[in-house]
Amino acid sequence: MAEPGAQLTLQRPVDPGRDHVRGGGGRDTATLLIYGDYLCPYCRRLRHVVERLRHAMGDRLAYVFRHFPNEKAHPGAEFASCASEAAARQGCFWEMHDALYERPPPLTEAHVREAARQIDLDMDRFERDLADQGVRSRVEEDLADGRRNGVTGTPTIFVDGQRYDGAWDFYSMLEALERPVGTQVQRTARAFASLPASAALVLIAAAAAALVIANTPLAPLYRHIVDTPVGIGASAGSLALTLGDWCSEGLLTLFFLLVGLEIRRDMTAGALTDRRAAVLPVVCAIGGTVAPAAIYLALNQGPTAPGWSAPTSTGIAFALGILALLGRRAPTGLKVFVAALAVVDDIVSMLILAVFYPQDFHALWLLPAAGAVGLMAALNRGRVYAGWPYLVVTVTLWLSLHAAGVNAALAGVVLAIFLPTRPAPAAGPLLAQAATALAALEHAQNEARLEASGKTRASPGQTASVEQEPIWDWASRNLSAASARLLSPADRVERAVAPWAAYVILPLFAFSATGIPLGVDLNSPGVLRVILGVVLGLVAGKPLGICLAALAAVKARIAVMPEDTTPRAFFGAAMLCGVSDPVGLLMADSAFPHGDFAAAAKIGVLAGSGIAAALGVLVLATSPPPVTPAPAESNSVREARRAELARA
Repeated sequence: MAEPGAQLTLQRPVDPGRDHVRGGGGRDTATLLIYGDYLCPYCRRLRHVVERLRHAMGDRLAYVFRHFPNEKAHPGAEFASCASEAAARQGCFWEMHDALYERPPPLTEAHVREAARQIDLDMDRFERDLADQGVRSRVEEDLADGRRNGVTGTPTIFVDGQRYDGAWDFYSMLEALERPVGTQVQRTARAFASLPASAALVLIAAAAAALVIANTPLAPLYRHIVDTPVGIGASAGSLALTLGDWCSEGLLTLFFLLVGLEIRRDMTAGALTDRRAAVLPVVCAIGGTVAPAAIYLALNQGPTAPGWSAPTSTGIAFALGILALLGRRAPTGLKVFVAALAVVDDIVSMLILAVFYPQDFHALWLLPAAGAVGLMAALNRGRVYAGWPYLVVTVTLWLSLHAAGVNAALAGVVLAIFLPTRPAPAAGPLLAQAATALAALEHAQNEARLEASGKTRASPGQTASVEQEPIWDWASRNLSAASARLLSPADRVERAVAPWAAYVILPLFAFSATGIPLGVDLNSPGVLRVILGVVLGLVAGKPLGICLAALAAVKARIAVMPEDTTPRAFFGAAMLCGVSDPVGLLMADSAFPHGDFAAAAKIGVLAGSGIAAALGVLVLATSPPPVTPAPAESNSVREARRAELARA
């Protein structure tokens, strides 16, 4: 699953020829880049931390400042930024930078001009440069650059090209800049996770490793590990599963939980909220399931027929990763469509697993499963926000589904449905709560410093260590409460599960399910037809079903095509939907629990996915990029154009 997130990597690297860079040049220099606003009170407070960092690190720190004035929140911020750029034309950017930050608010235009005089600027030239459109354009370029980097407020910090979302205190930032081993590992992991196709790369690596091992002398060891019984209690008990079964039925519960949460989010606030926009991926997902199954069944009758589901699953991580790598060749509307289609496709896959492939079905166990679902609904209706009751009920539901013979991973979807959400909180009360806690903490720390310096007399038994005082615990609890309120329980679970699903759960399942010997006897009855049926289902059935369903829905005027998408690009995306994922391998195992047909179906899934990916990339790479409307001119550009026309 690919989760959209904030831009973590600096899009335009630091350029000493353009950017304002202070310090650096030492051995192993660290770069601290800040998008700032001269009137932002938080930037003003952070400036003192930056000064301490520069003093502590010397020439090992390069401090870079880029403008991000918020004129609506801080009237006059753009003028202050332009003034610093005008000063830069006289080689005095940092002098003006310091003067603007050192002057207490309010910071009017008269105050800015007074600061310019104090640093001995040529005022006539300063006024000419202030009126120059090039100065304003320089600030606007930084603003646009910040927005491309996901900057929404100031200060926003990047350390060595990676967004820094840690604490703003001196010691936390010093640790990030000095790069101890733990920080470097964390930064490398974040940089890799920010790559568009990182989850798909890990998945491919895990599947490839299993495939290689299963076709080498290490194959017996691989099978021994995957088939090792792991259980609670006696080996014959209900929880005695092989390691491979735990991956497909246990770990995938968390994956399906994430799928369910994504479906729920898209239905309430995402691509599936608009009816006509939501109809297209739903119809196309159904068409993309029916057509591959029909092609498979046309080639396979009798004992090989149960494998019809193997070519029906779309791998969202692979498809979105490839689309991201294609850049502008893949319009944003097309990416949203593919993501929504893959989500609906996951719903269909889960229903197929539950309805068509129950193993040793025992209907009686559905009664406690229904009771668990009812209890979860009651917890949701009662607005129970603690996590442990849902965990207990989910375990009960998982055990009941497993005993009933239904894939117990579906318990994750049920949990996703009933995890409670909350309306978004008003920022004002939370800001007041956090500000009160921090202000009280700051006051206590100042008092402690005064006492330690002997300027006031401490009371008997009083200590200068604020960490030991009750106010520290009180402030910590209030800050934690304010922070926790920003996310609902469902949001917190999704944020916690997403990286595990992308980089651990799916790769482990792929590793346990993809280790198949390629030396399948093609002369064995039915094996070749299974492989061919799955390959044709993914390569031809998927795009055919998706395109025909889209055409019918648009002609019937019940759906609309994605924005900025040409028919050629849409066909290329439909081809990419033929790239399957571990769920396709799970379908193969469920359809053929015994014999060589499961291995044949998995070979078909892998081969068909590779062909579909290559063809989809070829079609999209050769399609013209979407035409985007020209952005509206800014006020400053329009004023400059009018001035130029007046002079003419």
